[in-house]
Amino acid sequence: MNNPQIDGVRLASTAAGVRYPNRQDLVLIELAAETQCAGVFTRNAFCAAPVVLAKTHLTSGPGQVRYWLINSGNANAGTGAAGLAAARQCCQAVAQAGGVTETEVLPFSTGIIGEDLPVERITAALPQLFATLDGAGWTGAARAIMTTDTQPKVASRRISLGQQNATLVGMAKGAGMICPNMATMLAFIATDAAVTPPFLQAALTQAVAGSFNAISVDGDTSTNDACMLAATGQLGNAPLEPSSTHAQTFQQALNELCLELATAIVRDAEGATKLVRIEVSEARSTQEARAVAATIAHSPLVKTALFAGDPNWGRILAAVGRAEVPELSIDQVSLWLDEVCIVSSGGRDPAYREAEGARVMAQDAFSIGVRLGRGSAHSSILTCDLSYDYVRINAEYRS
Repeated sequence: MNNPQIDGVRLASTAAGVRYPNRQDLVLIELAAETQCAGVFTRNAFCAAPVVLAKTHLTSGPGQVRYWLINSGNANAGTGAAGLAAARQCCQAVAQAGGVTETEVLPFSTGIIGEDLPVERITAALPQLFATLDGAGWTGAARAIMTTDTQPKVASRRISLGQQNATLVGMAKGAGMICPNMATMLAFIATDAAVTPPFLQAALTQAVAGSFNAISVDGDTSTNDACMLAATGQLGNAPLEPSSTHAQTFQQALNELCLELATAIVRDAEGATKLVRIEVSEARSTQEARAVAATIAHSPLVKTALFAGDPNWGRILAAVGRAEVPELSIDQVSLWLDEVCIVSSGGRDPAYREAEGARVMAQDAFSIGVRLGRGSAHSSILTCDLSYDYVRINAEYRS
């Protein structure tokens, strides 16, 4: 969809001067009455004030959510009691303007950690936001929540629920401080379908596990991560639940949409030039496969070799070896770059030629395959290279 819309969702964005002048940095999303909402949040112990408040409002409110308020430029993290009070003031201001209760407003922030949130600038911009709410505002909102992103990230799906066609639309931001559990990312997804609250939460949790929680840019997990899913119910369908005829259709569409947004985050990673899927198979358990994939994805030596297009497979093999896989039999391990076998029986494959490895790594997207030869479990992580620009972007981040 070129201009996606969801019945029951209106969006607006404006330049509030949260950190920089004349930059779109504040978003208001209005959700229809009776909208159900689910969320998955960061596991970082130093979670930001808006995360604390959003989780509290989501679980202690009347059961519906009417507004999402999102700012970029300031994370409102590491700000203690004052930060929590600031987030609450913003919610109260939205609630008063929208004629709802404070707990029906969820706040979200992204940006610099440890600085006070400029509440007055945010609340002063609310009249402009309320006056410009529009169902077609997804792309503008996606642009306003960007930090080091270079482009907005929006995706949509249309699915058939028997005699009715449901729509899902989502947007996300994130380019650095990206690592599973979740990442320094925000994602907001909505559907016009009616979905029961337990299934809505379960569906989002499953979708996040295979998408936003299966990516890594730099191995850092943020204080502010949140992925939200709203079901407005405006389609008028019988509410979806796990036993519904079309439950799997909805789940698959949500999985695909989240994966598209997660892939866009890694493609837009700070300074990245390569998109790399690490696929670990023949493990004893999914957890074991995930541990190996994560060790490779987080290795600075592997990631800098990816940037150079250097098929230095010794770095990958060393990462596999330090992944703390108990009783790993190295003579069962094989290593692949796309369809090119580099390592077999624990050593360099006799047929391997470095020119073939270099050919694969010269591409802007490819896979690293590891077969452990000890079971049938598998897991994968989407990652990228580590370039000069990543260092520059993060060295200059606060300037």
